[in-house]
Amino acid sequence: MSQDLYLARGTTAHAGYALDIDPARAGWDHCSLRVVELEPGGGHVFDTGDSEWIVLPLEGACTVRTDQEEFQLLGRETVFASVSDFAYVPRDARVQIASGAGGRFALAGAKCERRLPARYGPAPEVPVEERGSGNCARLVRNFASADAFDCDKLIAVEVITPGGNWSSYPPHKHDEHRPGEEAELEEIYYFEIDGPNGFGYQRVSPSREGGADVLAEVRSGDAVLVPDGWHGPAIAQPGHAMYYLNVMAGPGQTREWRICFHPDHVESTGGYR
Repeated sequence: MSQDLYLARGTTAHAGYALDIDPARAGWDHCSLRVVELEPGGGHVFDTGDSEWIVLPLEGACTVRTDQEEFQLLGRETVFASVSDFAYVPRDARVQIASGAGGRFALAGAKCERRLPARYGPAPEVPVEERGSGNCARLVRNFASADAFDCDKLIAVEVITPGGNWSSYPPHKHDEHRPGEEAELEEIYYFEIDGPNGFGYQRVSPSREGGADVLAEVRSGDAVLVPDGWHGPAIAQPGHAMYYLNVMAGPGQTREWRICFHPDHVESTGGYR
């Protein structure tokens, strides 16, 4: 297992963030993920720089202000309770987040070229997909998938895997630019596990010599980086549902999620089909 690709909770804490993964920390070029934890009445200010960002409540509600825009995010009790509303904020802006009751908020980012307007993403408009079947069934919340919400480069979705089930299966990759077949995308998995003492497993296997190779036991607050390679399965402990937030971005001119399945697993049942 590469210690550089499995990031245990707290190991990337920095400058007020419980988790802080930027391109420099990840050793790549495009996508970022931060988690900020606010006490009741707390606030946080950050500059977006050369990246676009989505503010996504993980737990609690908040107000997001930027560019004379203000968005009231109702949020949610936990990531397992429901879909959340969210706010998109553009590059080259200053953002203020405030929370009366406190909470935890993910900032999913990607370096970009276009400066799109700040916008509110209502929870009822988030497409929710039941993917797979049997012990590969899971729930995908496509809040910022390539075909659900307009960004310049950023792609982000949430997945809920029931206890005992597999997701991210069959193993798949998106580390080559092959027009119409595969898009080159970096990816971050951020995990939360329902219930005390819960855990899951995440596998990333090499798609090329010297490529990414991870087999990690993951718990709430952990993250796994996928610069390349076949990723999956992600496995939830029986009795403990597993949540993960996927953040993706890449160099392609077209913002799209195109994947290639591992040839040894394409006949497996209950997968992406």
